[in-house]
Amino acid sequence: MNKSAGKSVARSSSGRGRTIDIVNKGLKSRYRKEKRFRFYGLLSIVASVVFLAFLLSSIVLKGYSAFLQTYIKLDVSFEAGMLDKQNPGRSDFQGIVKAAIRDYYPDVTGRQDKRDLFSLFSSGAAFQLREEVLNKLPEEGSSISLWVLADDDVDMLMKGHMKRDVPEGERRLNDKQLRWIERLEEEGRIALRFNTTFFTAGDSREPELAGIWGAVKGSFYTMLVTLVLSFPIGIAAAVYLEEFAPKNLATDFIEVNINNLAAVPSIVFGLLGLAVFLNFFGMPRSTPLVGGIVLMLMTLPTIIIASRAALKAVPPSIREAALGVGSSKLQVVTGHVLPLALPGMLTGTIIGMAQALGETAPLLMIGMVAFIVDVPGGFTDPAAVMPVQIYLWADSPERAFVERTSAAIMVLLAFLISMNAVAVVMRRRFERRW
Repeated sequence: MNKSAGKSVARSSSGRGRTIDIVNKGLKSRYRKEKRFRFYGLLSIVASVVFLAFLLSSIVLKGYSAFLQTYIKLDVSFEAGMLDKQNPGRSDFQGIVKAAIRDYYPDVTGRQDKRDLFSLFSSGAAFQLREEVLNKLPEEGSSISLWVLADDDVDMLMKGHMKRDVPEGERRLNDKQLRWIERLEEEGRIALRFNTTFFTAGDSREPELAGIWGAVKGSFYTMLVTLVLSFPIGIAAAVYLEEFAPKNLATDFIEVNINNLAAVPSIVFGLLGLAVFLNFFGMPRSTPLVGGIVLMLMTLPTIIIASRAALKAVPPSIREAALGVGSSKLQVVTGHVLPLALPGMLTGTIIGMAQALGETAPLLMIGMVAFIVDVPGGFTDPAAVMPVQIYLWADSPERAFVERTSAAIMVLLAFLISMNAVAVVMRRRFERRW
């Protein structure tokens, strides 16, 4: 008996030993898998950060130079008869600018040489001179010094985007033009200055005259229409579906379709706007009003889903306590539930608006891709928006539009980051944890 018992104990001990060895071996295998999983996760995060940094750095490196613009100092003399005394704004400012250029380069006499010389200056120089004259009317025989815009080719040369040491046939400026520019550099009459035109002007065919102000105002009007329409409708729909609607097949069908609409491609909403608002109702094309309505339809599902999630986060005890003291269902919702859920609703609305701000496809379908020079003054004026402006500039052949495209992307990203930052701050400040 003692021997058999000893053998049993030995067998059980050896069995437990083998079991422990198997468990330890399995633990080591699981630990190795866990380390590999953590490594792969960390590697994916590092790769994402690297790609994001590469993207942002490429945009910044291409676009930061757009915030600077080349200006040329021009001495303008107003001889007798140059200005229209009755209406100075109708004077031949283009001719006055050319006369000032000829006075500075008296040795340039050939017709082609004069054309090449005048091409160093932007066509907007005449408009700059006109504004200067209208602000302070000069007397006959007087002269002023004015820094005027240089042509985009000169601007690219001054910024280093055009090489000077290549053969003449491989650059847009010939040797004579380079000598004229070198003379301006030696005399301190050409310089890079802050590009105020980029932030104060509308679109233009000339890169040095193109700005984002028209697109910024168009985006502002479009987003304002979107917010005014989508926020109250989205909040009302979410409150009804979550608090008042009966649970039946009809409401289930509506909820499923709202969730599906959030995943519908944005261009489908553009087709809807084209078919309904433009073709059926005959609303004006390329206007913030129609663009705002189309983006409202696209943003509504996001706002409704976020608002319903915020309403669900309010504890049922709040509703029960309010009902227990005699409040009606409407009083419970408006006086207790809705104020507590409002921060989450606002966060969802801001995220939806940020998504709408970056949309391009639906706006292309309703004609907001048109070339519009004037800055919009209202909701029914033709206008472009920031994403469409970026799309138009990216399709332009001039080298100067490359930097303006990247600079416009930087401005748009700044708006988007600001809107998302506001959403995060609001959520952290007003969010209540139950």
